[in-house]
Amino acid sequence: MILLFRLLSRLPLAWLHALGAFLGWLTWLLSPTYRRHMRENMLLALGADETRRLRPRAIGEAGKGALELARIWLRPLAETAARVVEVSGWELVEAASRRGKGILYLTPHLGCFEITAQYLSTHAPITVLYRPPRQAWLQAMIEAGRARAQLHLAAADLSGVRSLLKALKRGEAVGILPDQAPKAGEGRWLDFFGRSAYTMTLAARLVESGASVIMVWAERLPGGAGYHFHLQEPTQPIRGTIEERAQQINHEIEHLIRQCPGQYLWAYNRYKRRRGSAAPPEAAPAGAGEEAPQRAAGHSGAGRD
Repeated sequence: MILLFRLLSRLPLAWLHALGAFLGWLTWLLSPTYRRHMRENMLLALGADETRRLRPRAIGEAGKGALELARIWLRPLAETAARVVEVSGWELVEAASRRGKGILYLTPHLGCFEITAQYLSTHAPITVLYRPPRQAWLQAMIEAGRARAQLHLAAADLSGVRSLLKALKRGEAVGILPDQAPKAGEGRWLDFFGRSAYTMTLAARLVESGASVIMVWAERLPGGAGYHFHLQEPTQPIRGTIEERAQQINHEIEHLIRQCPGQYLWAYNRYKRRRGSAAPPEAAPAGAGEEAPQRAAGHSGAGRD
């Protein structure tokens, strides 16, 4: 597989996206589970009419996202960063840097989420949390592709959370996928597009550091033209209790997704039930949706997949 990815990394981005769109449709046709997750999640968030209109695009975009990883992970960083051809909102980064309290970048599974930390690392150090995959070959490739000169990886465990906190204390940036389902006991059941989703609390806790929060995503441009990098402030300050902050982050993610719903990873099982976790509120008696006691002085961890 590594050899295949190396070969794919030499193809033009337009070719990879064309092949990826085919792969997306092949996966859709061959996997009933994949079809079910995508259909259910899109219907819940978008309704029947929008789902019918956007589903063909979402199928193709998901495949593009899988194959473009070859170029993002295995090509030189300068070449990868050069695929970002338009940037909106960079003034937010400059203002946050002047504050000196660190930056918390929140990047959902929208567009080319793998390129965000890579591009940001060409400007300043950034530490990203990730969950090592089960396959050893994939882990080796991810670590090689993600670990750039100023891009530091932190495993999704207690030591990784400490690495994020230390980076913020140094005034540096950290990056998290806030819509990734956490492990059992490390999240809370909160609303996401009208349905309870087991939601990480780590991003909400890191807000306590005083870091500037910036929502960021990279829009995949048609024809392999590259990516449009979007940086945005939350629609309102993220404050309140841990649960209120985590809920607002869910709503901020929804706000981003509505800007380009065809490029969200709808087949990601955002609503999956973690073994050992409490049942979601709609399927449990009152109070059963509360999270288990937090580890490590109240910090929970989940990161990039």
